[in-house]
Amino acid sequence: MTGMTLALITGASRGIGAAAARSLHGTHDLLLGGRDADALAKVAAELPGSTPWPVELTDPAALAEAVRGIDRLDLLVHSAGVGRVGPLADADAALWRHTYDVNVVAVAELTRLLLPALRAAKGRVILINSGAGRTAHPGWGPYAASKFALRAYADVLRGEEPDLRVTTVYPGRTDTDMQRTVRTDEGGAYEPDRYLRPESVAAAIHHAATAPADAHLTEIVIRPS
Repeated sequence: MTGMTLALITGASRGIGAAAARSLHGTHDLLLGGRDADALAKVAAELPGSTPWPVELTDPAALAEAVRGIDRLDLLVHSAGVGRVGPLADADAALWRHTYDVNVVAVAELTRLLLPALRAAKGRVILINSGAGRTAHPGWGPYAASKFALRAYADVLRGEEPDLRVTTVYPGRTDTDMQRTVRTDEGGAYEPDRYLRPESVAAAIHHAATAPADAHLTEIVIRPS
């Protein structure tokens, strides 16, 4: 670590999380969170001074162990997430539980564990939500519900922790592996030229992470042009 401000990014092995890491490199020391240790190591190799932080976010005991020693944290970026598309009639309890475990419960638990470190730094929390967290459409039941819950969580966190700055980012469709899965579920063509680039979402994350002390960016909505 270089002594710069410290950022922990979940989902940093690919997609928006990896793009956010590249954007924040140079202004922050980075902990790169994710499950795939090999993929995290590859991203870390691109970003000298960053540190892989492999952990299963849905395992509370593993999370508690992983945060040991983090006494001060300037920035927590929640980028990890899952989502599938399909009718409610096909969404069984296992799908609902898994979606909420990753998209909501893991976010709440990791933030809870890191609150002392965030408070010590008067830090920032950035939550990557979705357009589905603002408007729910047919086929998006469990995912949209989890993102509405994440929106509520951010609002409550912002109200309960006035010394922290909490930002929700709502990207539209973005050119990621998850979007490929979504388009397969929808039975449609994958058209990356019509989607946001991960780097464009990362620019918004960087803006929220480096905004002046007098500016609290509470929500950022991004749509493909």
